[in-house]
Amino acid sequence: MLWSILAFLAIAVKAAPQTTPVKGPGDNSLVRFGCSQVVIERLDPLVNPGMNPSPHLHQVVGGNAFNASIASTDVSNLATCTTCTFSEDFSNYWTANLFFKARNGTYKRVPQIPNRFFESAHGGVTVYYLSPGKNTVTAFKPGFRMLVSDSMRREKKGLGLKSQSCFRCFTGPNFKGDDYSPCADPTLDTETFPSGPCLGGIRSNIHFPTCWDGENLDSSNHQDHVAYPIGGPSSFATTGECPYSHPIKIPQLMLEIVWDTTGFNNPEDWPEDGSQPFVLSTGDSTGYGQHADYVFGWKGNTLQKLMDGACFGDTCEGVKTQGFSEANRCSVLNTVDEVTEGWLKQLPGDGSGA
Repeated sequence: MLWSILAFLAIAVKAAPQTTPVKGPGDNSLVRFGCSQVVIERLDPLVNPGMNPSPHLHQVVGGNAFNASIASTDVSNLATCTTCTFSEDFSNYWTANLFFKARNGTYKRVPQIPNRFFESAHGGVTVYYLSPGKNTVTAFKPGFRMLVSDSMRREKKGLGLKSQSCFRCFTGPNFKGDDYSPCADPTLDTETFPSGPCLGGIRSNIHFPTCWDGENLDSSNHQDHVAYPIGGPSSFATTGECPYSHPIKIPQLMLEIVWDTTGFNNPEDWPEDGSQPFVLSTGDSTGYGQHADYVFGWKGNTLQKLMDGACFGDTCEGVKTQGFSEANRCSVLNTVDEVTEGWLKQLPGDGSGA
């Protein structure tokens, strides 16, 4: 997805003059790398710690320390492998799964496909970390974790949060329509699920807040210890001034998932009323409840090196990497005994947003 990125950043800056652009090559860092699937199951160590199973299904990438509970400690010491190509990133990143609901009321999980330039990945997520320059952001600390968005939301909030959570409707094969930076396309990016068939699939983008209170590694709702800039949520590759309550600027973290919806474009299978047929594993048919969880697990000061090192893409001088042939060997055994594949009469669990 490295579509003439500097041109798009220039567009973003014009649209948001109160922000500082993250340019990529130069003093700034724009890190983009792939993480294959580590497990798909109903666990959520952040929102439902210790609960097995949790209410709804998740797709998870990163280190193999993922479990029903993850201790608030240095996760890089708990994991022994990672599905990410930066081999010292033992973090876990997870989101709800996407399902297709057929006209007859049955459900089928929509498969994830490798993102552009990461063809050897096993599904998974593309992860971005961005920094406007050396010594401008503070990397997350061991034990840090956060949640973005609300899985129970089913309607627009205020003027909307499309800049933070969106779905891109690819207009054809090979990512056709990928002409704007994430969540910036006025036509193909929507905060809700696309209303019609997407000939090239659907891409999810989820941005995390970029300001931290500097003290708490977590909070009771996993959100209050972080915040958006004073001017509001930052669009992709931009960053604003942090509020007094959350003065520490942290890396901009974004997750990107490509869903292969092309096998579900037959109008005969869609609802008779013509409404869109996709639903998150939370039971959300709007898309407003798209959310993501993060547990930090980078080894030592590796992430700080990336943010200070003018790094671009999926490599950086002095930072260890691995190929997908190695990353794909890492996995977590399923602990929830249930069927999640094939045609299902109901969503795994209760399809709850909780």
